[in-house]
Amino acid sequence: MSETTARRLQYRSDGPEDAPVLVLGPSLGTTWHMWDRQTPELTARWRVVRFDLPGHGGAPAEPVSSVGELADRLLATLDDLGVARFGYAGSDLGAAVGADLALRAPQRLASLALVAASPRFATADEYRQRGVVVRANGLEPMARLAPGQWFTQTFAAAQPAIVDWAVQMVRTTHAGCYIAACEALAAFDVRADLGRIGVPTLVLVGADDRVTGPAEARTLVAGIPDARLAVVPGAAHLAPVEQPAAVTDLLVRHFSSAWHDTLAAVPVPPQATAASTPAPAAAPGAVPAAQPVAAPAAAPEQPPAHRPDPYDEGLRVRREVLGDAHVDRALAAADDFTGDFQELVTRYAWGEVWTRDGLDRRTRSCVTLTALAARGHLDELAFHTRAALRNGLTPAEIREVLLQTAVYCGVPAANSAFRVAARVIAEETTLEP
Repeated sequence: MSETTARRLQYRSDGPEDAPVLVLGPSLGTTWHMWDRQTPELTARWRVVRFDLPGHGGAPAEPVSSVGELADRLLATLDDLGVARFGYAGSDLGAAVGADLALRAPQRLASLALVAASPRFATADEYRQRGVVVRANGLEPMARLAPGQWFTQTFAAAQPAIVDWAVQMVRTTHAGCYIAACEALAAFDVRADLGRIGVPTLVLVGADDRVTGPAEARTLVAGIPDARLAVVPGAAHLAPVEQPAAVTDLLVRHFSSAWHDTLAAVPVPPQATAASTPAPAAAPGAVPAAQPVAAPAAAPEQPPAHRPDPYDEGLRVRREVLGDAHVDRALAAADDFTGDFQELVTRYAWGEVWTRDGLDRRTRSCVTLTALAARGHLDELAFHTRAALRNGLTPAEIREVLLQTAVYCGVPAANSAFRVAARVIAEETTLEP
């Protein structure tokens, strides 16, 4: 087992030190122990390296900002172990890491298995709401939902001890790392890049998975050139736990038959151009020929700098703060009369102001809530309360903003604002089963 340092992952290594390496990545909310029942058979052929996500299983609480950063930490960990090339199987968030590795570090991968995977996990809005729920209530709501999402009803009824073990994994996860992982999954989308995955790939899914089901698995297989599908009967999202023998057999067969031993060609740097090639040295004692001295050329007149159009950046930030669903509704409702206004709001409010570095998004949300409450713009207050929760404010902090507003902007304005904010907070911090 590892002694984890910053920018590295907590890991465990089992099996012969001189065997080919197979890395196993966990799901969000689980630990490396989700692969316990695969490890004995896999270590007969491979050196198995399992890792924990940040803040999971007692790993240091060093959140990651993206799936790519998590993959980079894994590569740095494997570099420390002296592992240059490896097979990889990952589940859920662990599968997202596998897809990222296949796209950004294909020379490191010998073969790939994506378990309970999707090219885009649910929607950005859904994963950001998970973060809001955990920020407001801790991980208990996620722990209560886990059995119904991870296991079939039959398995849950027959194996209460395993269900309780799964719930405890979620409860003991660091909340900040869980929220950061949700944000990473919200931003993850490789739908347009699947055709660039060139490593042999097994896509494995539980037949009863309601989180990332067979439909998502078929999308992956249709997009990845060298991929095949395996649907495991009697399994939901945590198929390696629910149907360990079937999953182990599929992994052994895949990694035994689809292991590419040849390293990918290393790109050759472009040849130096004639302009960058040094001139040959003069022969000893030779007098260099006189060279004509050119008159200094006048500096070309530089065209005036043009600022890039802030619309696209504004649309990106608007979606991140208000949510895709809200922005899609606003843009779809725009017509010849209101379309210019929607463009103005996106370009200037979101592209010019919300993108500035002077204030972070949390502070901008505080200012916005105060202004909207003071002016009585309650419809706008409702969706900016949602935005404030997404931007990291807790319900308690929103309450403090409105109390401050009551003192300086008036009790009647704050009274109306409290009613709106309370309704929105109740909606956003409650997950539907």
